[in-house]
Amino acid sequence: MTPDRLDHIFSALADPTRRAILARLALGTTSVTELAQPFDISGPAITKHLKVLERAGLVIRGREAQWRPCSLNAGPLKEATDWLERYRQFWEGSFDRLAEYLKEVQTNGEQDG
Repeated sequence: MTPDRLDHIFSALADPTRRAILARLALGTTSVTELAQPFDISGPAITKHLKVLERAGLVIRGREAQWRPCSLNAGPLKEATDWLERYRQFWEGSFDRLAEYLKEVQTNGEQDG
């Protein structure tokens, strides 16, 4: 994955409206009109959010006559999760080492006291 792609994914996920759009699309394909209904924002604002999600590869928009279907493409979420996983492993290892150190300090303190 290129750094630019990861930047686009995390930038798209940074906005709560876009995360809500993704949550709705996780339930299935829907039209742009239906997607916009729960949000108190204009049609052009929804379109801008969808463009950001499309650029990140998280949304696929189509055109079928008058229907504008939108669907979730979860592949980039897996890529972001895989990238984050490396850092989770780092932090877990750091916490494990800290726990071992604290246990050692406590044991040594009890022996000295």
